[in-house]
Amino acid sequence: MATSRTVKVRVNGVDHEATVEARKTLVDFLREDLGLTGTNVGCEHGVCGACTILMNGETVRSCIMLAVQADGAELMTVEGLAQPGGELHPIQESFRDKHGLQCGFCTPGFLMTTYELLSKHPHADEEEIKEWLSGNLCRCTGYQDILESVKLAATRLRNP
Repeated sequence: MATSRTVKVRVNGVDHEATVEARKTLVDFLREDLGLTGTNVGCEHGVCGACTILMNGETVRSCIMLAVQADGAELMTVEGLAQPGGELHPIQESFRDKHGLQCGFCTPGFLMTTYELLSKHPHADEEEIKEWLSGNLCRCTGYQDILESVKLAATRLRNP
């Protein structure tokens, strides 16, 4: 059995090719091999959502996936939200403006979940938002500010 394998992925619009250990998690590959440290490692069981990224447009828990499982995929991490000049994405601005950032550890996962939610359901109501965010845990327990941040982001994305 091979202990390493070459992986080709497109991350935030940039192509990458690397040889990784077959057992290396996707989040470790992103952080250690590609230097994309915005994705956090929380529970390492896929429960807390801190490691949430988009893979081919769908949110995934990068701590419970192997890097080799992402071979050929298009990935988006929190670093991919901001514009090339550093301008924040409306979702990031909304989290800042409504104090949804809090300590910031869980924020990348919430941002990526919000990105997928509002991409697929731009008119999501409060119950839909709560359902989508239910897979992400905030240890600061400030869910109300996060909820308000997502509502503001939805409004801003619908009315740029």
